[in-house]
Amino acid sequence: MFLSLLASISDPFGGHGMSFGQRFLFWLLVLGVAGGIARLSHAVVERHVPGAALLRKDLLIVILVTLLFTPALWVLIRLLAMPTADAAPDMWSMARYGTIFASGLIILRRGLPGPAEPEPELPQPRIYKRLPEGFSEQILRLTVRDHSVDVVTDQGVHTIRSRFGDAIDEMAPITGRCTHRSHWVTEASIESVERSGGKIHLRLINGDLIPVSRRYRPGLEEAGII
Repeated sequence: MFLSLLASISDPFGGHGMSFGQRFLFWLLVLGVAGGIARLSHAVVERHVPGAALLRKDLLIVILVTLLFTPALWVLIRLLAMPTADAAPDMWSMARYGTIFASGLIILRRGLPGPAEPEPELPQPRIYKRLPEGFSEQILRLTVRDHSVDVVTDQGVHTIRSRFGDAIDEMAPITGRCTHRSHWVTEASIESVERSGGKIHLRLINGDLIPVSRRYRPGLEEAGII
């Protein structure tokens, strides 16, 4: 509507015999039709040449918009008698208007950032259902204690009643590794590897030192963790 108002005031076609309201209606229709043609042209190009280079797509869109918009503009001029028939621009002039419009639309579309796409939400680990409502802490490790499992986070410890294997399964999709028959740590929580006297420990981001047993050492080496 703003562009229609601007065009009505500047009067690029010289519609001196028309009232301001008529000129405004004319340009509102022109820009509405142009926008629809531009959208259609973009959809056609994306459908038939989806893998084409960006520059080629833009060129095809400009050509389509020019070919479709030029006769549409001519029809609108004739229907609304603006300007008079003898003063109406020729087809070549209207083709230039269509090309300029399409090119400007491409520049505007490339220059302005599109709407940000929301990041897909990852499914939460099922173990969250066993933890306090609204749980949002970072889980660092799981440790067996008697018939329970300690869920150690960056803010504290939560104890749940569960088998160790079940608790590990419920941590998906968070990736982690067993370092010992009693310890499972998330890969994101590992800060460093410490070796002393032939023994290996993993230092976590909260300072915890977790032992690595012989049984699980090969798997950790293969994964490049130690």
